[in-house]
Amino acid sequence: MGMPSGTELLLIFGIIVLLFGAKKIPDLAKGLGKGIKNFKQEMKEVDEISADEPKKVEKSEEVASQETPKTTTQA
Repeated sequence: MGMPSGTELLLIFGIIVLLFGAKKIPDLAKGLGKGIKNFKQEMKEVDEISADEPKKVEKSEEVASQETPKTTTQA
């Protein structure tokens, strides 16, 4: 299933106009744009916060000594 052709896009746009009305479409687009902008801003803030935190690295020797040995029986 590929991208819709020009005729299909016009049909979809016509249905949207019928459902929401011509006056509501700019409001919907504005709200969608604000939502995307806020999402990108929050993602940028999360990246900045995670970059500021030091990374915790566990030593493999300590982890290996704390694990219990696994016993297996072969039939």
